[in-house]
Amino acid sequence: MSGHSKWSTIKRQKGVNDAKRGAVFTKVAREIMIAARQGGGDPDANYRLRLAMEKARSVNMPQDNIKRAIDKATGAGDGAVFEELTYEGYGPGGIAVLVETQTDNKNRTAADVRSYFTKLGGQLAGAGAVAWQFEARGLITIAGAKDADEVTLAAIDAGADDVDASDPDRIEVYTSPGDLRAVREALEAAGYPVESAESAMIAKNTVELDSHKARQALRLVEMLEDHDDVQRVTANFDIPEDVLAELAG
Repeated sequence: MSGHSKWSTIKRQKGVNDAKRGAVFTKVAREIMIAARQGGGDPDANYRLRLAMEKARSVNMPQDNIKRAIDKATGAGDGAVFEELTYEGYGPGGIAVLVETQTDNKNRTAADVRSYFTKLGGQLAGAGAVAWQFEARGLITIAGAKDADEVTLAAIDAGADDVDASDPDRIEVYTSPGDLRAVREALEAAGYPVESAESAMIAKNTVELDSHKARQALRLVEMLEDHDDVQRVTANFDIPEDVLAELAG
């Protein structure tokens, strides 16, 4: 499991605090709107929309908010048009960072992202500079399974490419992007508790950072993720155990 994946796990364990819930709703609403605009407002026929709606429910977003976002995207309401843009950069220690955004003002977003990199000892880079260090994958999380070996075998039989069962309480199943839905449905049909399923960018290799650089890198990730326009941040660093212990505590 990559260091950033461990960081994400810690954040999930701590939960979303009330102060940030509004920001979370904003991000999820944008994802719903883009999915609905691209593939229509029927989640049964639009798998990306279905995943976005499930994410909304997982953070307790009211059903009225979900419906309003779909209506705005499909013409039943007025709303801003959001553009999907990915920024690439180098963080502390030379780590590679991908910043996926959904914005209605790309000049504002680019300026903010650039300033965050500069403040935390990194720099924004051009398109393609670091993207080659990541690959698009489907990521399914199984939480609370009783037998990790059974989940692994079931996932492989369903067409998964790889399974990380190093944490038996939270098993990660990796698929090709096109197989995400089929593998997820097979695991659900087999009775395994799917916590989440999403398209993700996964680092091909990770960089080990010392404690100081790791704290800087985590601060950069936090600042970026707190921005309303940023949907996801992916970086290729490992977090030292002493820093993980601080975060978990």
